[in-house]
Amino acid sequence: MADMNTLLHALAGDAEISLLLSDEAQIAAMLAVERALAEASADCGWIGDDAAAAVAAAVEEFAPDWDGLAAGMAQDGVVVPALVRQLRARVVEPHRVALHKGATSQDIIDTALMLQLVGVFDVFEERLSGLLGKLDGLAETAGGRELMAHTRMQMALPTSWGAKLASWREPLQRHLRALGAMRRTLLVVQLGGPVGDRGSFEGRGDAIAAALARRLDLGLAPPWQATRDPIVGLGNLLALISGSMGKIGADIALLAQNEVAAVRLEGGGGSSAMAHKSNPVNAEVLVALARANAGLAGTLQQAMVHEYERSGAAWTLEWLTLPQMVVNTGASLRLGLALLDQLELL
Repeated sequence: MADMNTLLHALAGDAEISLLLSDEAQIAAMLAVERALAEASADCGWIGDDAAAAVAAAVEEFAPDWDGLAAGMAQDGVVVPALVRQLRARVVEPHRVALHKGATSQDIIDTALMLQLVGVFDVFEERLSGLLGKLDGLAETAGGRELMAHTRMQMALPTSWGAKLASWREPLQRHLRALGAMRRTLLVVQLGGPVGDRGSFEGRGDAIAAALARRLDLGLAPPWQATRDPIVGLGNLLALISGSMGKIGADIALLAQNEVAAVRLEGGGGSSAMAHKSNPVNAEVLVALARANAGLAGTLQQAMVHEYERSGAAWTLEWLTLPQMVVNTGASLRLGLALLDQLELL
């Protein structure tokens, strides 16, 4: 029997985004951070070049024991201790001590997440640009046509398709600009050491963090392991993007009603009992994804409450919410592109 999650993913998931957030992608990003950390430490004279080369060689040939990583995750609440144990066994002596030197699990996990989000942002920006292009095309061909406006679900006064399309387009343009700005403020290294003050780097923490940022092509920031407003800010932006797509979906589903008939959707969903129907499936899923992300954004907001210098509970809450929000947003943009391809303005 097929997994129901597989069926649901076909409707409301996003294969490209899920791949960027997969276990394999996360471990690859963590390995990249461990290698870059060793090389940055060598850049700053904290370890030798030969030690950094030994770590890099171990990373190159590393093949994870996935069962061991899963057992470590269940035992430790984070995967990094098990990952470091497996990787350290492959670093030639006497250089094993150079691996993960001065760092803590959160440094690796948070910085790896930023590397993964670089790819996510690339996809989101491409899709938003595609949506804007499609809306511009519709405005060029049909913007001058009359359309009956509705307020409070009642017929109001005539407006134009140009005005309607602009109301869909302008928020997406704002979100695209916000993503660009967030690249500079969110996509930064996390390097704080065990208690977030870089004390474990023996006076070289700031220099190593700067070298790490250069090597990973990320921004530089002070340690932020217990100040999660950038993560919550990302969640808020994801909710705004999916919310704007939900607005478009709701409008199109209503405009496609037989009684309104302002648009036609090519290739709508079928019914098992009513062969005449063409259901606005993509539009409906946009509404569902918008509402799902709105709820998850409220849950993610609670991850700002970190006890002391690290909270296992708040951190785990992020893992339960943020990846799903990212996938939901990717699905919104994917389905929005498909919906506009289906759309015929009448």
